Amino acid sequence: MAIETDGRLSGQVAWVTGAGRGVGRATALALAAHGARVAICARTEREIAETARLIEASGGDVLAGTADVSDERAVNDFSDRLIERFGRLDILVQCAAIIAVQPFDAFETSAWDNVLAVNLRGAFLCARSAFRAMQANGGGQIILISSLSGVRGPEKFPGLAAYNVSKAGVLALSEILAVEGKAHHIRVNCVSPGAIDTDLLRQAGHGLRAGVTAEQVGDFLAWLCLPEAAILTGANVEIMSNA
Repeated sequence: MAIETDGRLSGQVAWVTGAGRGVGRATALALAAHGARVAICARTEREIAETARLIEASGGDVLAGTADVSDERAVNDFSDRLIERFGRLDILVQCAAIIAVQPFDAFETSAWDNVLAVNLRGAFLCARSAFRAMQANGGGQIILISSLSGVRGPEKFPGLAAYNVSKAGVLALSEILAVEGKAHHIRVNCVSPGAIDTDLLRQAGHGLRAGVTAEQVGDFLAWLCLPEAAILTGANVEIMSNA
C-alpha cells in the first residue's frame, strides 16, 4: 500500500493506539498520508511492526512499540518515548479495543474487568497522557472511538454487555474532556461506528454484516484532524451504511 503524502498535517505528531490492524492501522496510514509523523502502539509486536513497515515503505516518519493501554506504566512510558522522539503531541486517536461475548448471567468477572480495562480505562489513561502533553503545545485534539452499540438502544446484542457498557463510558468521557479541554485549546470528539469489516466484528458474532470498511473509517478519522474540521468539538459522529 503506497502512501501519497499531501502534507496537510505536516509538522504535526499523531498517536494512534490499537494500530496493529483494523481501524487503528487504517487511521495511522491515513494520518501519515496527510504528512503527520505517527506514533503507533498495539499489544501484538508482529502486527504493529507490519503497520510501521507500511508507513516507512512510503517515506513516513513513525515510532512503533508494543503497549497495553490498560497498563498505566506502559501508557506513560510510550508517551514519554513519543515526546522524546518527536518533541510534541498534537493528535490522539484511541482505537484500542477488545470484546468478550458471554451471556450476562454467566459473564465472568475477569472477562468483564478485562474489557472495561482496555476499552474504558485505556481511553482514560491515553487521553490523560495526551491531555498533559498537548497543554505544552497550546492545544491539540483527541478522538475517542465509541460504537453505535454503546449509544443506540436498537444496536444492543445479547452477550456484549461489557463491550456496550465500555463504549457508553467512552462517549461520556469524550463529552467531559471536550468541556475541560476548551480552556487548553484541546478539541475532543467521539466517533461511534456501526458494523465495520474487522476481526472484532467477526468475534462479536450475531451474523452482523459490515456496513463500512476499516479504511473508510480511518479516512474519516484522519479528516477530523484536518483544518476544515476545526469547528467540531464535543461531537459524537455516528457512522453507518445506507446499504
